[in-house]
Amino acid sequence: MPHVTIQHFPAALTAEQRLRLVEQVTAAVQEAFGVEERVVSIDLVPVPPEDWDERVYRPGIADRRGELAKEPGY
Repeated sequence: MPHVTIQHFPAALTAEQRLRLVEQVTAAVQEAFGVEERVVSIDLVPVPPEDWDERVYRPGIADRRGELAKEPGY
């Protein structure tokens, strides 16, 4: 606890970019929840654009409007 899942369009992140993303998200989660780094887990899940609506947008965004911590601007 806590676990963060980041669903995104496939992106060619370098090892350095991936490491920096994970470090920054981990630090933000640690600060917000007051937990140690060792208890934070992060999953990066690439989702092809053609699958985004069915796998991410409808179930995770559109159907949860008002419950999201941050809604997209689209």
